Amino acid sequence: MRILSHRGFWLEPSEKNTSGAFDRSFRSGFGTETDIRDHDGRVVIAHDPPLHGASTAEDMLTLHTAIDPALPLALNVKADGLQAMTAALLERFALTEAFVFDMSIPDMLQWLKTGVPVYARLSDVEPEPLLADRCAGIWLDAFHSDWWDSTTIERQLSAGRRVCIVSPDLHRRDHRPVWDRLAAAAAVIATDDVMLCTDLPQAAKEFFDSGH
Repeated sequence: MRILSHRGFWLEPSEKNTSGAFDRSFRSGFGTETDIRDHDGRVVIAHDPPLHGASTAEDMLTLHTAIDPALPLALNVKADGLQAMTAALLERFALTEAFVFDMSIPDMLQWLKTGVPVYARLSDVEPEPLLADRCAGIWLDAFHSDWWDSTTIERQLSAGRRVCIVSPDLHRRDHRPVWDRLAAAAAVIATDDVMLCTDLPQAAKEFFDSGH
């Protein structure tokens, strides 16, 4: 199982989605989740609409490629119509471990035409992942409760789809029960086709490396 830092490996909330957080994440060997949208004709890193000063996706990808281009990148699509610009960037940097997710369904149809790996959503409020049969993976979320089990993940893996799990800490819930559950599912955490997205990447690494 690979660990993804949520908006980079930040130590203070003000560092989220900054080059410092990305640098720390990549140098620590973590995959990284971040938010993309457009501003002034470029793809930028921003969760909310930027007013000014947003760093570009190009800068982030340059850093990623310089440190370890094999680390996974999860690109949370925050605006429609980014397909051409984003696909061109990913092709330019020859990235094979990047995927996009969380776009609107009409926009998702356009992403599926690009060849960029797309992950469908599966959660307690989205029990049927739309267009999953055309997607490379599943973004496994849990808004209100830790509803899924290892069988949920194994079913997706058997269908040839990767799975990225949203750790409960992203929803301000205790992460330990889910981490314990994953640690007990040896077959699930033994594969790189499973990822865990968390605000606590170093703690997650230490927990799973310790053989819990």
